[in-house]
Amino acid sequence: MSEECVIAVAVEAPQHSAISAPLDYKCERLLSFGSLARVPLGRRIVTGIVWGSGASSVATDKLRTVDSVVDALPPLSRAWGALVEFAAAYYQRGLGEVALAVLPPELRRLDAAQVAQRVARWSKKTDAALAPATDVAVLPELTTAQARALAQFEALHEQESPTAALLHGVTGSGKTEVYLRAAAAALQRGRQALILVPEINLTPQLEARFAERFAGRRIVSLHSALTPAQRLRHWVAAHLGLADLVLGTRLAVFAPLPRLGLIVVDEEHDASYKQQDGARYSARDLAVYRGRIERVSVLLGSATPSLESWQRAEEGRYLRLALPTRIGDGALPRVRVFDMNRLGHGTPPALAPPVLEAIEQRRVRGEQALLLLNRRGYAPVLHCTACGWKSQCANCSAWRVFHKTDRTLRCHHCGVTDRVPRACPDCGNADIAPLGRGTERLEEQLAALLPAARIGRIDADTTRGATALRARLAEVHAGDVDVLVGTQMVTKGHDFRRVTLVAAVNPDASLFASDFRAPERLFSLLMQAAGRAGRDQSLAATSEMWVQTWHPQHPLFAALRAHDFAAFAVTQLAERRLAGLPPFAHLALLRADARSVEPALAFLHAAAQAAAILPDAASVMVYPPVPLPVARVANVERLQMLVESTSRPALQRLLTDWGRELHQLRRQHRGIVRWAIDVDPLAI
Repeated sequence: MSEECVIAVAVEAPQHSAISAPLDYKCERLLSFGSLARVPLGRRIVTGIVWGSGASSVATDKLRTVDSVVDALPPLSRAWGALVEFAAAYYQRGLGEVALAVLPPELRRLDAAQVAQRVARWSKKTDAALAPATDVAVLPELTTAQARALAQFEALHEQESPTAALLHGVTGSGKTEVYLRAAAAALQRGRQALILVPEINLTPQLEARFAERFAGRRIVSLHSALTPAQRLRHWVAAHLGLADLVLGTRLAVFAPLPRLGLIVVDEEHDASYKQQDGARYSARDLAVYRGRIERVSVLLGSATPSLESWQRAEEGRYLRLALPTRIGDGALPRVRVFDMNRLGHGTPPALAPPVLEAIEQRRVRGEQALLLLNRRGYAPVLHCTACGWKSQCANCSAWRVFHKTDRTLRCHHCGVTDRVPRACPDCGNADIAPLGRGTERLEEQLAALLPAARIGRIDADTTRGATALRARLAEVHAGDVDVLVGTQMVTKGHDFRRVTLVAAVNPDASLFASDFRAPERLFSLLMQAAGRAGRDQSLAATSEMWVQTWHPQHPLFAALRAHDFAAFAVTQLAERRLAGLPPFAHLALLRADARSVEPALAFLHAAAQAAAILPDAASVMVYPPVPLPVARVANVERLQMLVESTSRPALQRLLTDWGRELHQLRRQHRGIVRWAIDVDPLAI
């Protein structure tokens, strides 16, 4: 046994367990960093990642032995390990938890022999995903702005440490073509390209464009809609260097790519890039970090960049590239704001008369209209006109939404579903009625108002099946729909050639929300929605967007009318600078969930006291705990405490020291269901 050596292995441990660092094991041979091995953990044999040689204070004969080594796969690179280490440290999670969570589940489940069988079979098999490379002979002519942006971006490759670039292009300006050319240049250099998209099912055109342009190249996708076997196969193709292009959602930022030469983050502003459980990482920010450590160029693209990225470009930390006009100098849609106060008192109609008239005009001309209402279901709540009863969820501090199609009341937070009662549960009154309006109700009202129109709806309720969204989109593209009603799903990346009118039905809720990011999200949503209109150059001149609002003088709508993101960004950044909010300050949230309020509140108060005596306490502000906007979900009370600092390093040091204290506090507060730290939260 004297020949045995000690290696450190990262293993996946339960959240907030004592296992946060790699564990030492003895092995018959020294394994390289990044090797996959099967090791004993408790009573199980689990997959782990070798993180170096061990330095255990425990005698070798007391250590457990590596069960087997996954020799069929080459070790993961040290650059990949550096990315994982940074993510674990920055987002305050265990190293093993992050390292193993980003691997395909099948890879963690299979033993070494099973992995070897699959790798051998996939390496031999040739199909559309692993075909020989070919080139596309005919390419579209670049606009002057596209050519300039590409030249500036390609110049970054000559730098020793390339700067990230922010491609700010209006909708329809040809950002995708820039991505395609940048990817082609990377492939010509013999490198791989990683293309990140916010939600793979909501950006089918982008996936189709890459597949068409690089028809003979090796393209794989990485996202949650894949089967476990598909996901493992695509991951292996990327890791072995067989895949030239990897197209994926946020988890793909961790894809191992030995020849990485380019990272593109499409719609970089999108909130979907932020993980909302486990390690709450931002894939966009990790993409920028990965570009830095692997010395490859990163291209962030959006018509409405996040204010953090915009400010970094203002400071010169990112190179800003501009596509200020649509392809062919097509006109952006005219934005018209309708003052709902003009309709007087009483229940307002679903659509203002001029909006309804504009929709009908489009239908008569054979064009299409898109109506944006970011609320699914028939109505947000049912209520009793006699006693005031409302369809409150028994498990959550939220309303159960009325869905008329199947006559159910559904909680969109905990998922509980009940049949609609025949009468008020409190007083027996049979006159219970819907309050408010969702996409299902708007669809019904449109059918009554425009009986000749063919109306379609796209939201989470109509696209549950694997092919449902594709089928709905195909109907729109084929011209089988005159009016499309949808939530924010319809605003993301879709190229509706016949849409010439977009109407935002009820956008006011975000204007005065307590979350400081709400105006930014609303402006982005409306700008993206407006961009669906007039994408066909021949129809652009008559395209328009209507916004129905009770607050027409709000400055957000002035910037929207002018399609002036820069003006909106200036005002928002000025407000944030005065208020000491991101990007001029750095935030974290400490969440505590419990079956009742008292233990969660006690835990957070104790946490605040522990933070007050840490070395960096003077540089960090810890605010009192407050409930979340939806305070109770599935009978679990949720509280949070905001932590703020103007110094990111000081905040990180405090969070690291604080985490050790919180592990101890968790043991003292038995009523706590869970706690978590969210660094750089998107909502507070």
